[in-house]
Amino acid sequence: MTGHSTPGTPTAHVHAPRQLRAWLFLLTAILVEVAASLSLKGALEEPLLYVVVVAGYTAAFVCLGAVLRAGMPLGVAYGIWGASGVALTALLSHALFGEPLSLLMGVGICLIVAGVVCVELGSGAARRREGDPA
Repeated sequence: MTGHSTPGTPTAHVHAPRQLRAWLFLLTAILVEVAASLSLKGALEEPLLYVVVVAGYTAAFVCLGAVLRAGMPLGVAYGIWGASGVALTALLSHALFGEPLSLLMGVGICLIVAGVVCVELGSGAARRREGDPA
């Protein structure tokens, strides 16, 4: 799909499948990266989990590449991927391993989420200014 619209076909409809695909790949990249990070902690006790670590990080980068091929800007994709991974890993390591989660850490996670929202909103505004409705 090239992203060009045919006569009578709104461009937004052409971009929608690519956008959805990009977001699905990004969600997958985040989840497998978090699973790999959590498995890294578990691998200290159970070395077989290193297989999950390697597979998870490999899958995360493959999915991130698919996100970029689908047209999501690198700054947006990497920012959301990295920030979401940090926040989810902190929350899940607290739940699974009893690692500390202080009020200050919670504030930091909220700031990460706010930052990701700002990056995404700013990227959307920039694309609209350039005439790309995606």
